[in-house]
Amino acid sequence: ACVQACPTDALREKPILEKGMPDRSVVTTCAYCGVGCNFKAELKGDEVVRMMPYKAGKANHGHSCVKGRFAYGYASHPDRILTPMVREKVTDPWRETTWEEALGRAASEFRRIQAKYGRGSIGGITSSRCTDEETYLVQKLVRQGFGNNNVDTCARVCHSPTGYGLNTTLGSSAGTQDFDSIEACDVMLLIGANPADAHPVFASRMKKRLREGAKIIVIDPRRTDLVRSPHIEAAYHLPIKPGTNVAILTGLAHVVVTEKLYDEAYVRAYCDWDAFEDWAEFVADPHYSPEQTAKVCGLEDAEIIRQAARLYATGGNAAIYYGLGVTEHSQGSTAVMGIANLAMATGNLGKNGAGVNPLRGQNNVQGSCDMGSFPHEFPGYRHIAIDPVRKIYEDLWGVTLDKEPGLRINNMLDAAVDGTFRGIYIQGEDILQSDPDTHHVAAGLEAMECVVVHDLFLNETARYAHVFLPGSTFLEKDGTFIYAERRINLVRKVMEPRARYADWEATQELARAIGLDWNYTHPSQVMDEIAATTPTFSGVSFDLLEREGSVQWPCNEKAPLGTPVMHIDGIVRGKGNFVRTEYVATDEKVGPRFPLLLTTGRILSQYNVGAQTRRTGNVAWHEEDRLEIHPHDAEDRGIHEGDWVRLASRSGETTLRALITDRVAPGVVYTTFHHPTTQANVVTTDFTDWATSCPEFKVTAVQVSPSNGPSEWQIEYEDLSRRTRRRADVEAAE
Repeated sequence: ACVQACPTDALREKPILEKGMPDRSVVTTCAYCGVGCNFKAELKGDEVVRMMPYKAGKANHGHSCVKGRFAYGYASHPDRILTPMVREKVTDPWRETTWEEALGRAASEFRRIQAKYGRGSIGGITSSRCTDEETYLVQKLVRQGFGNNNVDTCARVCHSPTGYGLNTTLGSSAGTQDFDSIEACDVMLLIGANPADAHPVFASRMKKRLREGAKIIVIDPRRTDLVRSPHIEAAYHLPIKPGTNVAILTGLAHVVVTEKLYDEAYVRAYCDWDAFEDWAEFVADPHYSPEQTAKVCGLEDAEIIRQAARLYATGGNAAIYYGLGVTEHSQGSTAVMGIANLAMATGNLGKNGAGVNPLRGQNNVQGSCDMGSFPHEFPGYRHIAIDPVRKIYEDLWGVTLDKEPGLRINNMLDAAVDGTFRGIYIQGEDILQSDPDTHHVAAGLEAMECVVVHDLFLNETARYAHVFLPGSTFLEKDGTFIYAERRINLVRKVMEPRARYADWEATQELARAIGLDWNYTHPSQVMDEIAATTPTFSGVSFDLLEREGSVQWPCNEKAPLGTPVMHIDGIVRGKGNFVRTEYVATDEKVGPRFPLLLTTGRILSQYNVGAQTRRTGNVAWHEEDRLEIHPHDAEDRGIHEGDWVRLASRSGETTLRALITDRVAPGVVYTTFHHPTTQANVVTTDFTDWATSCPEFKVTAVQVSPSNGPSEWQIEYEDLSRRTRRRADVEAAE
């Protein structure tokens, strides 16, 4: 930022001008995307006046984006709830109360529900915005305290296919490289990700390497900044039709195999040769030729597929970077396996500059997965049915644990509608805005008898809550986050929790209220428990992180200072496993009523559902969600720049303003989901990935037409918002 680099100090941040120069600072870690930038939080008294990028940060090396640098004011925003609240019915006004009453109410209701409906009638959702230690405690609360495995996390709706796909092929559910490895990369294959908006600090490193001579292949329905921007030009852009990732990946593999561009020596040494031969026979079928693939993917030129495959296979060190545009599909897991197949076949694993890298969307999506937030896995991705693993926790926690997998988020909502799931503890997630098919999410929440929301603000999900527990920001707690490159970073408390408890303390108090004997006094003790029970974390401690700054798991006896690049001496699962990736078209079809395909994503200044960034000055850069539509499609419908349009699907409809642009292809429209007034997910469907139930956010058949105002759903939703956010103390004052 200019304000950071100004050599004369003529440029200063407004808070510095208004409140004076800081008198102390604390090094901590950003709570936005999956890059993991370190900052110095600079304070004047007890108020943060500036966030300065930390030059010794191993992920950002002193760089930052507009979110981490400027969007911290939500911590002191007047919308923030600082006192627990309760109510009998969701139509009642909220009543402020003590922590003791709120926790007691939640505990007694959970006990009542289990006594009436059974042990499996309640569950919990962990947060990818909270620390590893807080996430670990929530899944422990569910397993030890609730007596079931009904725990899930927002990674279900973003990167669960990464876990399944990479674990199946490579034996490890995470990215293979560190970000510094980009310096040795010759060819980048970017598919289903827009790091210029979603991971801007890493995108700047990609651009730097491209200016130095590296090449990039972009597979994306939109023309993003890494396709073309100042001093950047992609070698190849494949603007495929949404939903055809598996087809294009198999088409690339067809060229690699039929032209013998694979690295036979690497495959024989590190992979299952029989599996490779079976996969090679599969992809060599003429059905997967570039000509056939181009037809499926909506590409005009089949030759570009050949050229892209040749560049990836022969251009030197090649790294694949992918995002939610790969995973949030009905074949998300298949696509991830297709990516791993390509990397293994060409020998692009286990070295600097080459690998497979999921770009995680939230600060601790990786950590929430690592900490056992899924209903079938303990921390470290170990299945709950494995007796020796389950015994570790049974001996430590003093209970008998259920060996049957619990309910996923979508299953919890289904069971709620059916009447068998009746209570939930949701920490730091807004499933009503972030999850697909908003109507179904609302129906599930409305059917529950006790919804406990633990968050900073009265978010959209809190409309259906009975107990609200105020949360703490990343500035008010100690702990760790784990980012996309498996980097474990310390989060240091900058100020005392404004709502009395850090989130880990609030979860501990809830555990005590239901009868558990928890006595942690610092998050470092929780990490010690994680290290004692999880082999990939056995060497991790707060002391180590203080000395080293950060480490990347696995961190244990074999790698006491962590593992920047995985699979160096062999693939983790033993031999790399090639998997057939047959393309199966999504059930979501275009037709006369819904002839366009909607895909969704993010924008630079905003983050996820916008609960934090919308409460900062960053909202000036993105005041509303817009619908990107190609000029041809807009002209056919009589739509002009800035017009209000109706966006309708088989699931629902909403309205927003049009942004006419050729960044999207004809037949494709695009929007963000940062503003609750838009409610983009009222349009998305309930189709999911076949293996993990990750929703298919990226493919929805829609129609776009001129509109005179908000949809019926938006009007009803606004009325519901007004009725369910009333507060008795405010009404009394009025």
